[in-house]
Amino acid sequence: MSLSTVVKIAIALLIAFFAIEKLRVHRADQRLRNPVGTTQQQPFADTPVQTATRDAPFVRQGYEIKPLANFAVRARVLSREDYSLGKEADLSRTDLALGWQRMADPAVYGLLRISQGGRWYRYFWRDQPPIPLQEIIESSANMHMIAADATVERALAKVRKGQWVRITGKLVEVSHASGWRWTSSLTRTDSGASACELVWVDSLQVED
Repeated sequence: MSLSTVVKIAIALLIAFFAIEKLRVHRADQRLRNPVGTTQQQPFADTPVQTATRDAPFVRQGYEIKPLANFAVRARVLSREDYSLGKEADLSRTDLALGWQRMADPAVYGLLRISQGGRWYRYFWRDQPPIPLQEIIESSANMHMIAADATVERALAKVRKGQWVRITGKLVEVSHASGWRWTSSLTRTDSGASACELVWVDSLQVED
């Protein structure tokens, strides 16, 4: 075998090696960007994403669940509270107070005293709020979680304050034959009674 042939073979092997290595790095990067259980199509953004849905109502544990909108959010957990009493707890045993944009920054929410109770989310400050009050309202919310299945239930049980979570599902209205009704807010600009989101959670991932 001539020297020129050996050189050509060596060059070809080097080209093949770098091509394979480039493909391996690309795939590894894709796995980091899209962990197991997520896809590139999931619409996570700096604020919750809400889109129209045509999904039909369905029944869960004797309650009718009516989808109102598709919903996705990536947010910081500001607080969590678990419940066991009332019709609400038949479906939703956990509320998460979530923050996004500047309300996901510990330097901001750390200056607030945050609490939950009675299915409400409350925040207090000394002297003046760290960011404008309306911004706090529009970049944080109390959300009632309804786990779609046992996998989501287990993931939800592990969520802790300070973690980042990614949630996809539906904003829903829940009703009962007795006339009882529980309806999600459909805007992020409200506050007070009826301002919480009622979320049917199809998937939930916790970021390390």
